[in-house]
Amino acid sequence: MVGKFLCAATGLLALSSASPLQPLKRAPSFAYGNEKVRGVNTGGWFVLEPWITPSLFEGNAAKDEWTFTELLGKEGAKSRLQQHWNSWFTQDDFRQMAAAGLNHVRIPIGYWSVIPREGDPYVQGAYDKLGEALDWASGAGLKVMIDLHGAPESQNGFDNSGKYGNVGWGQGDSVAYTIQVLNKIRDDHASHPAVSSIQLLNEPLGPNMNMDTVRQFYMDGWGNLKDSNVAVAFHDAFQGVTSWNNWGAGMWDLLLDTHHYEIFTNEMVSMDPNSHISMACEFGKQMASTGKNTISGEWTGGITDCAKWLNGKDKGARYDGTLSGSSFVGSCAGKSSGSVAALSSDDKNNVGRFIEAQLDAYEKAAGWIFWTWKTEGAPEWDMQDLLANGLFPQPLTSRKYPGQCG
Repeated sequence: MVGKFLCAATGLLALSSASPLQPLKRAPSFAYGNEKVRGVNTGGWFVLEPWITPSLFEGNAAKDEWTFTELLGKEGAKSRLQQHWNSWFTQDDFRQMAAAGLNHVRIPIGYWSVIPREGDPYVQGAYDKLGEALDWASGAGLKVMIDLHGAPESQNGFDNSGKYGNVGWGQGDSVAYTIQVLNKIRDDHASHPAVSSIQLLNEPLGPNMNMDTVRQFYMDGWGNLKDSNVAVAFHDAFQGVTSWNNWGAGMWDLLLDTHHYEIFTNEMVSMDPNSHISMACEFGKQMASTGKNTISGEWTGGITDCAKWLNGKDKGARYDGTLSGSSFVGSCAGKSSGSVAALSSDDKNNVGRFIEAQLDAYEKAAGWIFWTWKTEGAPEWDMQDLLANGLFPQPLTSRKYPGQCG
């Protein structure tokens, strides 16, 4: 595959029987598999998540972007969201990312921002801001993965799909509509110098849907993007990262994305720090065994699920036993909100070790993209704050806890 693109990357022209001069297909503008992906997500910017920006959800009954726009109405929601889009991330954030040694930023966006759907309460404007963000990334020397984070009828029922509740994607025209949205993103942005990857869909909940539908969607989506000089990212659909080892024969520029969290079951959240580290190291080995360029496109420093509303608006945490069906592991005091600086010395040590172990693990494969760059006060998840307090290493290759993954 490398040889296929060597001359393509130089921009040389090849002779063709169909045309005297025909440009060869260029490889993506980032050498996936040869250079490690080191990136961060812009969570909570173009797709609202109550736990990332709780201030938007305080004092109202909204639990996701659908109900937020429904309750505020078109004018009220547009005004409030325009303020949010213009302030939550700025050009300076992209400069800070680059200064920290990152080379990628994954930007989630919802279908409703790209092609509005009749009957939806959502408001538009984020897609225009995305275009500006691509220019910021380009100016900072960052590559961008545009990530379709929400699909019609919700592909997972999570609030981060735009609509909390049922998983309806795969029914009616939802898949065809998603393809239309991806094609527009391709037409508008695939040729932008910052864009090196487009993700077909974030976290389709494979166990709750027909996986034949998901696989066919991935193939169709890849077919529409394969000549666009971008890597085509696809999520493992919660099937396990190695379940895709034998899939994708004959398809090039694929990027397998898996999201690794160790806090969303009672068993995981009760593990001790050493067990968390061992699990992350083992997962890195799995990622490296897929036969594909594989990244952890979401992961966290969190070894608790204490962050306020992480499990959904007005829902509790497994760690302190306040989420239905869970039992007490430890106190969430100082972990549910606040700053990294306010964490206990033990928490700082444990989070720092866990972050470094994951960096080592995921770089056994093609790399990583942390979730997320900033929050309003979720210290285990806030890369900007973790960097400022020395829990995220600088430079990214330095280690206070070397050799954790052997």
